[in-house]
Amino acid sequence: MKKLLLTLMAALMAVTAANASIFDKYTLKRSELPEEAQTMLTEYFPKAKVSMIKVDKHLLKKTDYDVRLSNGIKIEFSNKGKWTSVNCGKKELPEGLVPGAIRRYIAKNFSELKAVSICKRSGGYDIGLSDGNTHRFNLLHQYKGTVAAKD
Repeated sequence: MKKLLLTLMAALMAVTAANASIFDKYTLKRSELPEEAQTMLTEYFPKAKVSMIKVDKHLLKKTDYDVRLSNGIKIEFSNKGKWTSVNCGKKELPEGLVPGAIRRYIAKNFSELKAVSICKRSGGYDIGLSDGNTHRFNLLHQYKGTVAAKD
């Protein structure tokens, strides 16, 4: 009985994993994004065209959105349209995306570098600089150190 149950569970998990991409949808229409996401794109990237929007529908989680702009910028949005991460590659982030205290800290301590990516976490922000290092800040915008590189 246990073997049968384990076999059924394994088969169900395999089918679910194989069909996970069924929940994803690709589009070019900004109108598929929540209004807050559309507003953010218009405010910070007014001239950039959308090259792809991946609507990620998760089985147990809410929908999120991965947006790629024609200039190479990658933005992730939550189901409500709030940005969760922005990666500008080698280009500098728009000034308004980085909180003022963090921006001032970077200007003072890393004056030769520019912020090229930002990721909101539950405990604060991870800011990627043009030298390839990522620095962590808490919710009070206080510097917490360099984030270890992932292998």
